Amino acid sequence: MPTPPKAPVDGPSDDPSTAPPAPGAGRALCRDCGARPPETARRCPSCGSPRLIAHAELDALAIAHIDCDAFYASVEKRDNPELADKPVIVGGGQRGVVSTCCYIARIHGVRSAMPMFKARQACPDAVIIRPDMAKYARVGREIRERMRALTPLVEPLSIDEAFLDLTGTERLHHASPAETLARFAREVEAEVGVSVSVGLAANKFLAKIASDLDKPRGFAVIGAGEAAAFLADKPIGLIWGVGKVFQKKLADDGLRTIGQLQALDATDLARRYGAMGLRLATLAHGRDDRRVSPTRDVKSVSNETTFDTDIADFDRLRALLRRLSEEVSERLKHADLAGRTVTLKLKTADFRILTRARSLSAPTQLADRIFRAGEDLLRGEADGRRFRLIGIGVSDFADPVHADPDDLVDPAAGQRARAERAVDALRSRFGRAAVELGLTKAGDPRKQRDR
Repeated sequence: MPTPPKAPVDGPSDDPSTAPPAPGAGRALCRDCGARPPETARRCPSCGSPRLIAHAELDALAIAHIDCDAFYASVEKRDNPELADKPVIVGGGQRGVVSTCCYIARIHGVRSAMPMFKARQACPDAVIIRPDMAKYARVGREIRERMRALTPLVEPLSIDEAFLDLTGTERLHHASPAETLARFAREVEAEVGVSVSVGLAANKFLAKIASDLDKPRGFAVIGAGEAAAFLADKPIGLIWGVGKVFQKKLADDGLRTIGQLQALDATDLARRYGAMGLRLATLAHGRDDRRVSPTRDVKSVSNETTFDTDIADFDRLRALLRRLSEEVSERLKHADLAGRTVTLKLKTADFRILTRARSLSAPTQLADRIFRAGEDLLRGEADGRRFRLIGIGVSDFADPVHADPDDLVDPAAGQRARAERAVDALRSRFGRAAVELGLTKAGDPRKQRDR
């Protein structure tokens, strides 16, 4: 059985009172040195670490979920050691939300997606850092490439987490998947400077749950044989896809725990809740036949920012739109994606959300084209109203080989594209701060040629 979650702290856990490994395992695994002591060991005889894991199915499981611990905050602490023992919140302004926070801040009650003013009230001593998405993306890509060195079956879920299927990799790595994953976690922490938590299980559903059990620097295992019993007393909200609205509906029907779902017939659940009922019947027993898919579809790439004070001025909105367009472009290029549709998002001072979209004549991944399409859409909305948020996104992806052809109507577009790629090359070599782009005055409205 997985060990219960510990109180979250930053840095290593070195608690000798940790529960002993589960009986039935042939050998334990030391997460700090990779040794394989007997299952009854409470500390590693090789390095003295108490961070041992043992499980009857430890060397038979191959599906993993890897999740970086408080990723944005961890990167910021890595880059500024003076923050190591301080509560850190990564988020935007007084009216934005918390993107993430370190475990010290979480002890004070700060949580992701919490409004910043509430986070400041909960932890007034916190160091507030604006998100640097380009930096986080670079670190995320480095970790992702390390995952792909373990197995080609890597399914990203976000910038800092992914599923891996290590089936059949024993001969390649001369180690079981569990040993390979423990070594991976050690190397990422030592060489990249951020920690990860690993969930190892019989399928994706259980692996995702396991990776949350022992954060930070966790490694938890849920075997197929124990899954139903382990899940029985857990809330139904633990199941993927069961949001707050559906949880309320289930609660109104007297269903609050996964064990209650286990007691119901699949036909009955399907009759009550349709296709979702069948999903509940399967996952409630810890069964999940979804494969780890490295070609998981990405629907869109976008970025947005919330302002500290409402903005009505077109030029200020335009400057923010340019920066967001560059960040979206950078993510598209690194993911080798190109899209035909550019979508502008605005939120008014009275919290109304406006979205406006434009289809381009050819797919793009260039900041210049994204910005120009967004700028034209912005002109139609920036009529003196005050806005509290602006965002830009690209969707309707197509083969990037067809992206950004020469524009016969706008000959200068090719020159701008070449200049942008030259800037990309410089930033790739010397860092983003090596080249800062200015923005010319808006001038007279220029009609978009990509209709």
